[in-house]
Order: sequence, then structure tokens, then C-alpha cells
Amino acid sequence: MRASDTERERIAELLREAVAEGRLDMDEFDQRLETAYKARTHGELEPLVQDLPAPGSAVAPVGSTSPAPQRGSGANWPARIGGTATSKGAFALWGGFNRKGRWTVGRMFTAFAMWGGGEIDLREAHFEDRETVIRCITIMGGIHVTAPPELNVEVRGIGIMGGFGEGSNEEGEPLPDAPRVRITGFALMGGVGVDRKRTKAERRRREEAREAELEARRRSGLEGSRDGFRKEL
Repeated sequence: MRASDTERERIAELLREAVAEGRLDMDEFDQRLETAYKARTHGELEPLVQDLPAPGSAVAPVGSTSPAPQRGSGANWPARIGGTATSKGAFALWGGFNRKGRWTVGRMFTAFAMWGGGEIDLREAHFEDRETVIRCITIMGGIHVTAPPELNVEVRGIGIMGGFGEGSNEEGEPLPDAPRVRITGFALMGGVGVDRKRTKAERRRREEAREAELEARRRSGLEGSRDGFRKEL
């Protein structure tokens, strides 16, 4: 069966997310992407993603009208929920603390900072439970929470002569199978900030993928043919 532009774009999206997750290196991505844009049939497209299952779900068939599964920094959520918590709290007095990298967040996590600061990074974290509450309390100090855009995060806190709220938000939508994290507490003459952003490594992979995609489009002549089609219209 002949492949459509929509189906080629669906495969390209799966390949982009695969390289962002580290499933493909740039050479493999470049080769597969160029093949995808030059493909004329489903038989040419299907082998390009057969070894790239979406974590927790099946890859959408090439001919399917359903959207490609969303993936990103928090893609493999089912494998990241459950297990024993490695940390249920953090404390800083005239100093600091950090929780980042591969760690397991307790279902109830309490962080306290007085005349100090702390960092809570959830981008590579695992979660003891699907429902997690992070309580942040700071007095003349600060706590910074970083979460991936795909995580379900709700911020509810109070700032008294200080601030408690969300900061920068990188493009991305929470995934339905991701944990739900509620961030509560209060900041007295201090601040609690919550940013949603990806890791530097993932942002770099995504940027490299975009550049490789533009080059693949150029080599395949796809952009030129589309521009010509628009002019004819």
C-alpha cells in the first residue's frame, strides 16, 4: 500500500523521540530518517520502527489514524513507579541538600530549608507510588524543584513575604500514565520554585535530531516538492 505524508511524518516522530531517549545514535537516526522521507510504501516504513517499541505501549501501526504515542524524558513511567523509597525527606540549616539523578521518591516527601537551600530533581527519578506529595517548607531560604514536562505536577503552596510558584515551562504535555506529583508547603521570607524542563543531554539530542531531520528533508527533496505543490495551489 502506498504511504502518505502523514504516515511518513508519524514514523519521523517516532524516530525523533527514539534518538532523544538514546535508543538510536545520530548515524542510525540520520539513515532511517532519510529512508522514511524517501519511502513510497508501508513496506518500506514499517522496518524502520519495528525495533523501537514505545515504553509501556505498542508502536502505532503505520497505516493507523491514531496519533503517534507521546514520549520524552519521562517516557518509561510504568517501569519507574514502585519500589522502596531511597529518600523521604531532606533538611538544610545554614547549608544545602540535593536529590537528583536516579533516586526513588517516597510517596510523602518533606523538604525543609532554613537559612539554606535545596534542590529536588525529578527528571530521572523513580517513584514509590503513583500518587506523590512533596512538602516544601522554607524559612529565609530556597528550594528548587525540577520536573520533566511529561510529569503530572500540581503546585499548591503559600508564600509569605516570599514566593511559591512555577517558573519556566519547556514545551511538552503530561502523559496519562505518569505519576501525579502535588507540591505543597509554604515559604516564609524565602522561595520555592518549580521548573519543567528536560535534561541538557536530552535537549542536545533533540536539537541534533532536528538538524538531522532538516538535512534528511533536503536530501530527499521533500521540502522542494512541497513548496512546488503549494505554488501550484
